[in-house]
Amino acid sequence: MEMLKLALRNLARQKKRTFLLGGAIAFGIMVVTLLNGFVGAFVANISENFANLAAGHVFVEGVEKSPSGREYEIIRDDSAIEAAARRAAAETGVEPLYVSKRSGFQGTLVYAGKTAQLTVDGVDFAGETYFPERLAFLSGGMAGMSARDGLIVSAPIAKRLGVELGDRILVQMQTYTGQQNVGEFAIAGITVDPGILGAMAGYANKAYVNELLNLGPGDYQTYGVYLPSLSAMDRFGASLYAALRGRAQVFDRDAAKKDENFVTAMMKQAKKETWTGTKYREYTLNDMLSQVQEIVNALDSAAFVILVVLLVIIMVGILNTFRMIMYERIREIGTMRSIGMQRSDVRSLFLLEATFLALGGAAAGMVASGLAMGIISLVNFGLDSPLFIILKNGHITFKLQILRALGNVATVVALTLAAAFIPARRAARLDPAVALRTVK
Repeated sequence: MEMLKLALRNLARQKKRTFLLGGAIAFGIMVVTLLNGFVGAFVANISENFANLAAGHVFVEGVEKSPSGREYEIIRDDSAIEAAARRAAAETGVEPLYVSKRSGFQGTLVYAGKTAQLTVDGVDFAGETYFPERLAFLSGGMAGMSARDGLIVSAPIAKRLGVELGDRILVQMQTYTGQQNVGEFAIAGITVDPGILGAMAGYANKAYVNELLNLGPGDYQTYGVYLPSLSAMDRFGASLYAALRGRAQVFDRDAAKKDENFVTAMMKQAKKETWTGTKYREYTLNDMLSQVQEIVNALDSAAFVILVVLLVIIMVGILNTFRMIMYERIREIGTMRSIGMQRSDVRSLFLLEATFLALGGAAAGMVASGLAMGIISLVNFGLDSPLFIILKNGHITFKLQILRALGNVATVVALTLAAAFIPARRAARLDPAVALRTVK
C-alpha cells in the first residue's frame, strides 16, 4: 500500500509532466476508440439499410435449367420454401417480421439520348405495406405507383438521365429466358441517394415487371425474409437451409463458402451442375456483404496499427522522461536504498508510476472518446446525405466492443511498462553510496 501511495505522490509532484504524458496516451486511445466504435457500427448500419432496400435478411432464389444448359431464375411453387421458413421460425424462436416475393432485372434506361444502367425490383406494394416507409422521397411518392408502369428511381439516376416526375422512359432488358424486350415506365418518385449499394436500384410494380420478364402472374424470383434483428440472421439462415434441403433440391452452401465471393460461387455452381425441376439457392445479407466485412477487417487492422504507431511515438517520450526522472531522483533513490529499500522495490516503484500513468491516460481517453461519440451522434446529416447507407436515421452511430477496448488498454499498459522498464532497471541497480554522493 505504501508503494502505491508513493507512486501516486511521485506522479503528483510533476503535474505538468504527468499531464502531458497522460494526455498523449489519452489522445491515442481516443482516436483509436472512435475508429473502433465507428467500424463496429459500420456493418450493422449498412446491413440494416441494405436490408430495408432489399426487403430481407435471408433470401431464397429458384433456378431451373434448360436442356441446353441455360439457367432460369424463377420460383413457380413456393410451398417448400414457406414450409421450411415456418420450421426455421419454430426451431430458432425467431419470428420473421414479414416476407417479400420479388422479381427483378438489370436493364438500360433510355431518355432523350441518355442512358443509365439500373436494377429494377418488382415489388408487390399491396403486400409489402411496410416497404414505402423505408423510402425517403425527394419528390413524388407512392401515389404515383398506383399507375401500373410507375417507377421509383434514386436521385443520381434521375440526374444522369435528366428526368423529372411524370417523364416517360424506355427500358431495354431481357426476359427471364434471355430474350430481348423493351418496356416503358413513368417516373413516379425520386428518392434520396442511398449510397453506392443502393443508388443503382429502382422499384416498380411486380405485375408489370413480371410481364416484361415473361413470368406468370403468380411467379417470382426471390423470396426474402425480414427478421427482427441482424443477430438472428445466420442462425435463422442455417435453420432455413437445413429445413429446405430436406424438402427440395438445394445448392451446397459449404462448397460455396470456399470461394472468396460467396454469392459468385453460388452462381458458378449452377453452371457446373445438372438437374431437373427447380433447385434453390439460399444466402443471407452477410453473404452478400462479405466484401464489406473485408473492409471492416482492414479498418480494424488500420486502427490497431495507428494505435501502435501513436503509442510507439509516445513511448519514446515516456522512455526519455523516465530517464530524466531517474537522474532527478538519484539522491532520493540512494536515500531509500540506504534505509533498506530493495532493488526490486525501486524497480517496482518506477513501473507502478508507469502503470498509473498508462491507466489514467487510457481512462481519460475512453471518457473523451465517449463524449466525442455522443456529440458526433447528435449531428443529423439528413436522409438525403450521400452517407445515407452508413448512417442510422441520418446519424453516425458507434458500437464499441468491450473486449476490443480492453485490448487497447492492455496494449497501452504493456507498451508503457516496456518503455519504463529500462530506466526502472537502471534506477534499481544504482549503488546507494554512489547515488548519495551524486550532485544533480
